Amino acid sequence: MTKAKSQKVLILGGVALGAGAAAKARRVDEQAEIIVIERGPYVSFANCGLPYYVGGVIKDRAKLLLHTPETLRQRFNIDVRILQEAVSIDRDRKIVTIREVQTGETYEESYDKLVLATGAKPIVPPLKGIDLPGIFVMRDVPDVDAITQWIETKQVKHAVAIGAGFIGLEVVENLVARGINVTVVEKANQIMPPFDQEMTKLAMDELTAMGVTVILGDGITGFEGETQANGVVLESQQVIHADLFIMGLGVRPDLTIAKACGLTVGETGALHVNQFLQTSDPDIYSGGDLADIIHTVHGRQRWIPLAAAANKQARIIGMNLFGANREFHGAQGTSIVKVGEIVMAITGLSEKAAKADGLSYYVSYNIAGHHAGYYPGAKDMVIKLIVEKVTGRLLGAEIAGKEGVDKRIDVLATAIAASMTVSDLADLDLAYAPPFSSAKDPVILAGMAAENILYGEVTAIATVDELGKEGNWRILDVRRPDETEHGILPGATMIPLDDLRHRIDELDKNTTWVVYCRSGQRSYIASRILKGHGFEKVFNLSGGYYVQSMRG
Repeated sequence: MTKAKSQKVLILGGVALGAGAAAKARRVDEQAEIIVIERGPYVSFANCGLPYYVGGVIKDRAKLLLHTPETLRQRFNIDVRILQEAVSIDRDRKIVTIREVQTGETYEESYDKLVLATGAKPIVPPLKGIDLPGIFVMRDVPDVDAITQWIETKQVKHAVAIGAGFIGLEVVENLVARGINVTVVEKANQIMPPFDQEMTKLAMDELTAMGVTVILGDGITGFEGETQANGVVLESQQVIHADLFIMGLGVRPDLTIAKACGLTVGETGALHVNQFLQTSDPDIYSGGDLADIIHTVHGRQRWIPLAAAANKQARIIGMNLFGANREFHGAQGTSIVKVGEIVMAITGLSEKAAKADGLSYYVSYNIAGHHAGYYPGAKDMVIKLIVEKVTGRLLGAEIAGKEGVDKRIDVLATAIAASMTVSDLADLDLAYAPPFSSAKDPVILAGMAAENILYGEVTAIATVDELGKEGNWRILDVRRPDETEHGILPGATMIPLDDLRHRIDELDKNTTWVVYCRSGQRSYIASRILKGHGFEKVFNLSGGYYVQSMRG
């Protein structure tokens, strides 16, 4: 009996997708020939850990290197070739032309199956002075080596971070940890553009407390300097002087070789793949930062360049290369970031994304401690839910707080993945002991608050601006008198909740009332009292004064 010919798998690119697919491919087929081509000097490194090495949180540089060519060869029998890059793909002949970076020499390598793991490249616009020394991106290990060397040799005192996304803010935090004065410049009118604006307020306050200067709504037009960059020029004509500039304007798929060989690019501008992670050529697979993805909330194509998705895709590709039909069902963009003591997390759709996608939704806020209030050290977190009208299905969630954010966002991410409703959230059976949670976990409380809106127990609004056409409306503040020192909404009538029943005659039943407290819980009770006494138009201000103060 003739032995079947072993497959030859060629993988272009390493890190999460490439190295992960190679390792899984070897676990699936011991006989296959597996080659990884990596244009950089490192085939597998912890790119999400790079900012923390700059800040000294990760002190041992070797910890960033997850695998070397030698360890991949020894453990998985994978032929890893670093400092080599693919320059063309002949799909008809199944041949890739490869160039050795150091010598410029080229050679051809054949394949049976090909994996494109070229990822994304930083956005670096062709601005005046962009090539001056002192301007960096942070994408790989050589980048952080160059940044740390520059900081040490130039004794950097002031840095400018251009872009206030996930990587940008992680860079800021770690530069501050090194004692560097930092200015952040962001073209958008908020930090962390994927989040809804009010949910970024706690992080903005934290940046201010850290001594960081934040400039919003202003882009950059170029850099100044002779032998090195010493200033960045903003669209407003302001010049920010510094010794170090880090570009964090985001990334875009590196489609050079994919486009050149005629593979289909999706509507998102990323390489299009099917549910099996095949490109328009069934013998070529891709994923990670290079490819588009199905957003699991609404089933539409999106580009979600996150490491978690790339790692899962690597495993699926490693199986499908040898005839499996494992499907990748998509992702929902679950992300988390730390800014000083504040943690921000998001999963599914933000409110602005749901609006842009034309979905029918409502929002609900809940403020609760991360563990029992009577147990020392409870820290508030704000949970915002985006909920599908009529069905109550959870579309998205955002959380901001100091403690316990990671646990709750993962619960909510799981709920979204399972198409759960807010009623399902209210029914969850979650672990409880005073040091860890309350008897009604913040996720459960958030589900209950959103369920009250769903079933009409309360009519909630996120801001009084929503009542612009209502005409005759007034605001009722049911907080205690001592709480008003934190501020009060203009024109509010003050009646503490516990006094409301015997002072209810002071209120006009023919008026539309917007009721608020600190967080929205007591105002919900007040709304029910008013309804029970014949008030017809009563609105609860979701999230109360806490969220309104976040809106600025």
